[in-house]
Amino acid sequence: MLGRSTNAEVKAGAPVHAVEPEVFVVARPELDYDELARYLAEVGGETWLERLDRGDLDAQNLAEFAGRLCYRSFEPGLNPNVVRIRKDQDTYLRNILASAHGSVLEHVSFSFVLHNVSRVLTHELVRHRPGVAISQESLRFVRLTELPFWFPEWARQDPELMERATALLEEMERFQGWMAGHFGLDEEGVPFSEKKHRTSFMRRFAPEGLATGLVWTANVRTLRHTIEARTALGAEEEIRLLFQRIGELMVKEAPALFGDYVVEDGAWVPGWRKV
Repeated sequence: MLGRSTNAEVKAGAPVHAVEPEVFVVARPELDYDELARYLAEVGGETWLERLDRGDLDAQNLAEFAGRLCYRSFEPGLNPNVVRIRKDQDTYLRNILASAHGSVLEHVSFSFVLHNVSRVLTHELVRHRPGVAISQESLRFVRLTELPFWFPEWARQDPELMERATALLEEMERFQGWMAGHFGLDEEGVPFSEKKHRTSFMRRFAPEGLATGLVWTANVRTLRHTIEARTALGAEEEIRLLFQRIGELMVKEAPALFGDYVVEDGAWVPGWRKV
């Protein structure tokens, strides 16, 4: 997880409705090395497996495996056309990136929980469809009792804006509470189907900036593209903040696959594009 503000920090130094976007990496590749060994015994590539670092580099190991399988380049001579190979993984994966052999990166996926991100952000994020899976909190089922909201720093420095924004959010929260009481949603015996029906209507009175959560899974090829596109200077500021944090996480998770980026004014510029 990266970029978290504690509740104490929010209460002490921010408006009552303010939250901060958070990122949790909840799933990453895990290789079955026994099965890899069985396959490599069939093709004669056992010594490649012996060279691998099996620590926390399964993402890189999977990308390298997929690339080497394409050319049967686990060792020289397995493919008569291959007389020498790159044995160092960093060098091998840099060549994958440089040669835009991005299809092998599609085997490597990470899953994130994106927490306290606005529906403004999620509407932009769904435009990145290839290579992703999305499960978002459903406001048809989840009834709102408060309206958490992300305020950029420049907005927090405007007292009149914050006073008016907070008053508006509080009024909308009161209306959510009034509707729940008006519809009798907490009374004994109300069927869930009725609660769902009314809750679906009530969400229409929540702002698009409402903080929500989702599970977002993306492969490395998609991650590289999205980090570049959504940290660009012209990108929306909340999504820029989020993908700057995701970029930092991915450099730690798979440095050989994300270490070519140069950060310029918050924009992540890859050494190799169109991978």
